[in-house]
Amino acid sequence: MIRLGDRPVEVRLIGVDAPEWDQEWGVRAKAFSLQFCYGKELRLEYDKERKDRYGRLLAYVYDGTTMLNEALVKNGLAVPILVRPNGRYYRKFKKAGKTAREERRGFWLHGGLSMTPGQWRKKHRKS
Repeated sequence: MIRLGDRPVEVRLIGVDAPEWDQEWGVRAKAFSLQFCYGKELRLEYDKERKDRYGRLLAYVYDGTTMLNEALVKNGLAVPILVRPNGRYYRKFKKAGKTAREERRGFWLHGGLSMTPGQWRKKHRKS
């Protein structure tokens, strides 16, 4: 959640999929994101679609010139995903993921996640 004006808004980061809270590395990914955003004035950049099917705002989130979406992937705390039509930085995220894997950052230190976040969500669907 971020604040836009005086109201809280849920933002879905475009192009990345981070582990869920109960999934391995989920707490670390969340902590990284909170630390990145806390107390800062952030800039949002949009792609072709501004909202997902759940009504969440879709954005690339910046603290100055650093993009949170890319930083998560670069630090081995998220995987790149392409959800069309929003793919402006997909190649950049793929490159960051390759670097994280080669440099064994984050979950790549242990060979990656046992399941992608998408696979984990399917297995742990809420009733």
